Amino acid sequence: MLKVGLTGGIASGKSAVGEMLVALGAHLVQADRIAHELMRPGEAVYNEVVRHFGREILNRDGSVNRSKLAEVAFGPATLPEGARVTRVLELNRIVHPAVIRSQDVWLQEIGRQDPQGVAVVEAALILEAGSADHFDRLIVVTCEPEQRVARFAARQKMDLEAARKEVQRRMAAQLPEEEKIKAADYVIDNSGSVEHTRGQVREVWEKLRTEAAKV
Repeated sequence: MLKVGLTGGIASGKSAVGEMLVALGAHLVQADRIAHELMRPGEAVYNEVVRHFGREILNRDGSVNRSKLAEVAFGPATLPEGARVTRVLELNRIVHPAVIRSQDVWLQEIGRQDPQGVAVVEAALILEAGSADHFDRLIVVTCEPEQRVARFAARQKMDLEAARKEVQRRMAAQLPEEEKIKAADYVIDNSGSVEHTRGQVREVWEKLRTEAAKV
């Protein structure tokens, strides 16, 4: 089985590319969904996150309000840059190891079910989390900065200026896109039409499927 990491900056189109790969026959898991499960009340990760970031990040029913957690972790723009980064790193130290363990368990299970398959883990912070060596191949999805802002604004139902500030704030906690591209085996440019992206995905898929057959 071929293990593939799928990553890219915020609102680059990772999920859209992941869906295209699934349509072609790939197995897919999203790190964000794993993290969501691990932050359910009663889970060890949930308890640690609440202990470090306070109960103000919770909804009335005790579940984590992800917007409030992001606000606390990334911090307002008035905070010194170092303070903002420190809080993000604090959150990552709690969440990433547990997510990576769950990803590895999933990969092992897919390997048993489909020994010549292609298993894809979609995660924004593969390189930042130091988990790139868990994969045989790395795909990085890119797009133009203004497209990123527009997509994020549409997704979060916010105005462009607010979206721009939030994207900048979150991107500051990630590796520069140029560094991700350098580490990639395949780069998919998602700045054009859906069909242009789909064509690139098909080309990459054929290469991945060929490699998987040889593993």
